[in-house]
Amino acid sequence: MTYSPFIEPFLDMMLAERGAAANTRAAYARDLADAASYMESKRKTKLEKASEDDIRAYIMHELRAAAARTQARRLSSLRQFYRFLASEKMRDEDPTRNIDAPKLGKSLPKYLSEKEVLALIKVVKKVKGYDGARLRAMLELLYASGLRVTELVSLPIGAVLFDRGVVQVRGKGGKERVVPLGDPAVVAVKEWMEYRKISAAEEKKSASATRVAASRFLFPSSSSKTGYITRQRFFQMLRQVGIEAGLAPDRLSPHVLRHAFATHLIEHGADLRSVQTMLGHADIATTQIYTHVATDRLAKTVSEHHPLAGKRKK
Repeated sequence: MTYSPFIEPFLDMMLAERGAAANTRAAYARDLADAASYMESKRKTKLEKASEDDIRAYIMHELRAAAARTQARRLSSLRQFYRFLASEKMRDEDPTRNIDAPKLGKSLPKYLSEKEVLALIKVVKKVKGYDGARLRAMLELLYASGLRVTELVSLPIGAVLFDRGVVQVRGKGGKERVVPLGDPAVVAVKEWMEYRKISAAEEKKSASATRVAASRFLFPSSSSKTGYITRQRFFQMLRQVGIEAGLAPDRLSPHVLRHAFATHLIEHGADLRSVQTMLGHADIATTQIYTHVATDRLAKTVSEHHPLAGKRKK
């Protein structure tokens, strides 16, 4: 894959100055490497020297079949890259300045109903032993706090403060926040801690189990390079119990449970600022999407059940 030598300094800047998460950095790297490859193979130029016409050609021809959201993200990556080059005096102008991003329709987040979440928790409670205790703790924590999946899997062992009933989280950009937990989540994590300290070594009788017990992470893994259970593994476990709970596989993911956390709070009267703080959103505009979800649901309820709504029965 073609790779411009100017991409790495840009990615380092995003990490150092803007606190970009590893996943965000990786996404920028993929987008820019793809654009660099196109520029050299089709436009016979370097990414850092591309003109406005080159960028338009890339969007019109290379991305023509991509979804509008994908096109918008790729263009955003290029904008950030060229603004960085301009700020560093590596080029005089930003070739994306006159290019409009595709219009995106309002996309409401997918989420589960309270009944569906309870059904999922009921199935998870039936999973026995070490794996069951871990999955219950992760699920209860996720639904109780609305953590991002990366935040959840990488929690340090002391993140949950049992005496205060809260979880301390280091989110995007290294920003820390404290999120209160309900009793079910606190109890589930306490039960998991007992398995973590004792059952891992006693049941598996292996050196890897000993390393797991000594890990600094709340949800450790001896087979993961990071030292904690991977997002992919948690997703797989979650999807499996979701099927047993009668949920379609494409309706369930860790992020769907984050959406459920926020939506259910709003529906039960939580104020937007509090939800913003708990979710770790930098801009309240990001949180406002959940008010639309709640409003749409209320409108549907009125339409279906109010005696004066819709057509009168004859």
